Amino acid sequence: MFGKRGNEGPAKSGGLAPPPARAPVAAASAPAAAAAPAVIIEPSRDQSQPRQQMVPPPMQTPSRRRAVRTEEYYDTKSQVFSALIDTIDLSQLSKLGNEAAREEIRDIVNDIITIKNFAMSISEQEELLEDICNDVLGYGPLEPLLARDDIADIMVNGAGQTFIEVGGKTMESEVRFRDNAQLLSICQRIVSQVGRRVDESSPICDARLPDGSRVNVIAPPLSIDGPALTIRKFKKDKLTLDQLVRFGAITPEGATLLQIIGRVRCNVVISGGTGSGKTTLLNCLTNYIDRDERVITCEDTAELQLQQPHVVRLETRPPNIEGEGEITMRDLVKNCLRMRPERIIVGEVRGPEVFDLLQAMNTGHDGSMGTIHANTPRECLSRIESMIAMGGFSLPAKTVREIVSGSIDVIIQAARLRDGSRRITQITEVIGMEGDVIITQDLMRYEIEGEDASGRLIGRHVSTGIGKPHFWDRARYYNEERRLAAALDEMEKKAQ
Repeated sequence: MFGKRGNEGPAKSGGLAPPPARAPVAAASAPAAAAAPAVIIEPSRDQSQPRQQMVPPPMQTPSRRRAVRTEEYYDTKSQVFSALIDTIDLSQLSKLGNEAAREEIRDIVNDIITIKNFAMSISEQEELLEDICNDVLGYGPLEPLLARDDIADIMVNGAGQTFIEVGGKTMESEVRFRDNAQLLSICQRIVSQVGRRVDESSPICDARLPDGSRVNVIAPPLSIDGPALTIRKFKKDKLTLDQLVRFGAITPEGATLLQIIGRVRCNVVISGGTGSGKTTLLNCLTNYIDRDERVITCEDTAELQLQQPHVVRLETRPPNIEGEGEITMRDLVKNCLRMRPERIIVGEVRGPEVFDLLQAMNTGHDGSMGTIHANTPRECLSRIESMIAMGGFSLPAKTVREIVSGSIDVIIQAARLRDGSRRITQITEVIGMEGDVIITQDLMRYEIEGEDASGRLIGRHVSTGIGKPHFWDRARYYNEERRLAAALDEMEKKAQ
């Protein structure tokens, strides 16, 4: 289904402004029988994207698209859908491949429209066909948004309002649902695929799509205006450090430094706010793990996309309707220690499991990694102390800090700036203790220098002048000291 969505995304999106590069392909490749709908729909889509470049004609397109989504349209769709369900054999449909099932549904819907004599233009009929196919085989109105690779987040606030994040900026989409019942039905379809449920008795649920995209659903009565659905989409092509360099998130020398940190098995915590790119950066660092290492990942919702051959992926489990059967992150991390891991990677550290992760880092599982919500490296250390206290460990503050300073080697700070761009703002080493205070030193930081005429922030990554980091001996052990010295020297030259 998802592979098909990628192939048919342009034909389905209608007026939802998919990436413009796809439009000519869809128009050119459509067979003769489908040429008319493609030609009618595609120009409005093709021009809706350049509308921001002050091309006047498309300004009429959105209003025309919204006019179609009337009660009359939904009433017609409901009648056709009901007739389709009465006609089609769902058990036989489930045995067909996705493409064959779509063709079968399209044929039947065309017959229903002809028999019932609905007055529809070719473009309206094509749109109705796609909507019904998406409702039966996919995720309904979400399908065009899921097909777009430029969207980072999809936020549905009830049936009548959908927002998307594109290029770091949030904007409202034209996607609407028929009503809250349809939206809740789609939410239930998504979460049921991973063995979970969402309803009035269990109104909060975390799940994932088959491509790994993270899903959160909160349903009435907790969500007052209808179900709230949030999808954090993953790009089809996994980002690499080289791509982050091209995007300006880090310099080439900084990327080399991160490669070495991942390669020499430093214990790493990636810190940042919501949407700052922590999981993306963690995925990038895992590319430099040796392929002969046994890696175990623990996550609330499986998101990490490790490419090594020897990976075990674990996922927490919420309690059932009787309140039993819950498997927490701490249970997973503790069990990891019995599975002979060489590295433990925790998708997101949120509670007392941080203590077990620190213990693992301290007891021969070098190179373990995790992410945490914090705005600065110093705040990250304070949050770790707080989470240990949340677990009920009655340890003196100095002892906790000694455990933290002895476990974590590097904190990488990621940030989402106010212009929507994402930057790695600090690479910080944890040195040790002086009295009761944990000592850190920055190897690199990002300094904002202003903004340009379009409102985009201007800044640069600068070296702090550290020529021999605290993990130098570890780099030498892995024969990486020359590359490390070269990267630090080049950073220092550019800072002058």
